[in-house]
Amino acid sequence: MKHNLDDAVLHKTSHRSVYELEAPGTVNRYLIVSAGGTRRLMGSPEVVGFGSYQSMVPATMKGMQYLVDNGIGEEVNILTILRGGLNYPIEECAFRAGLRVTNMDFLSCERIIEDDVIKGLDVRYQKVRTCKDCILMVGDIIASGATLKMCMDHVISWFHSHGGTFRRIVFFTIGGSNAIDLMEELTAKIRREGSPGFEGFTCFFYEGIFNVYQDRGILGFQVPDIDFYWGGGIISPEFREYVVSHSYSLFEKCIIYDGGARRYEIPDHYKEVTAYWNEFLEASSRVGVLDLAFERLGYSAPIRYEDWLEVTRFTRLGDLSVLYRDEMTFIGKLGGLTLEDIARTRLQEITQTLKGYE
Repeated sequence: MKHNLDDAVLHKTSHRSVYELEAPGTVNRYLIVSAGGTRRLMGSPEVVGFGSYQSMVPATMKGMQYLVDNGIGEEVNILTILRGGLNYPIEECAFRAGLRVTNMDFLSCERIIEDDVIKGLDVRYQKVRTCKDCILMVGDIIASGATLKMCMDHVISWFHSHGGTFRRIVFFTIGGSNAIDLMEELTAKIRREGSPGFEGFTCFFYEGIFNVYQDRGILGFQVPDIDFYWGGGIISPEFREYVVSHSYSLFEKCIIYDGGARRYEIPDHYKEVTAYWNEFLEASSRVGVLDLAFERLGYSAPIRYEDWLEVTRFTRLGDLSVLYRDEMTFIGKLGGLTLEDIARTRLQEITQTLKGYE
């Protein structure tokens, strides 16, 4: 079944800037974790290289501490998917949190693409050791979820055929709402296939549960099922505040670009960013700044405070009137800008930074 987030709400936890999702019909635990590093990473494509890895450490540590404080202090296995998963500092943070890592597993993840459609997954090499009652930790980007589903199907089948069982899977992701449908489906599959006592997934979303475009968007060139935006998702209060304080962040291609290139192929990353802003500049004459802002935010202004709380799923978080006013002020200031001005400013900044990597 499709789990939309219309009836979902966020709750505070005992850990600062860690929120838990209450969503009818779900069996797993979904949390949003926010920290300064991931806010900078996801709000600015200029965070690259080792800095992009390091920026994820504080938020990941918050997640690890939450796990320890809630009874997951046993041995864990870490699975690295040789793709975006290389960017996640799970091993370092597990060590810092005092968790004992007994296995460091990995598998390659090469898509089989025919006529621009993903037809399958080629796992050319792997090291996956099975055990009983495994607590598995994984980190990866989840947009459409198609590639991750193929990877997890492979690991589940491998465990089942080699006598292993799962106790819990802990996931750290920069990801979208498709992750919820995927993990609900995988939970049922794991329980059917050899792990009836599987407790489920604990999934930490960095900064928010985003949504993915289903079309090309108002600009006409967003990538469906890949590019993130806020509409229909649930974004942490802290990240919302960061973005409205850094006004051009809302207009970036999406909140992550390509994680692998950003970490390991920095010039290629900057060329992708430059290409986006050139397309943005070309579209600027036919798109209004507020029209794009409302698409990205997921609502139109003016909007009443009570309605804003409903849209953001913040009805259980207490008084957020200051954030609401900041967002409305941000929207008001956009009226004095044009998309052309924004594009030219970003192109100048990105081009100058790219020179240091050529």
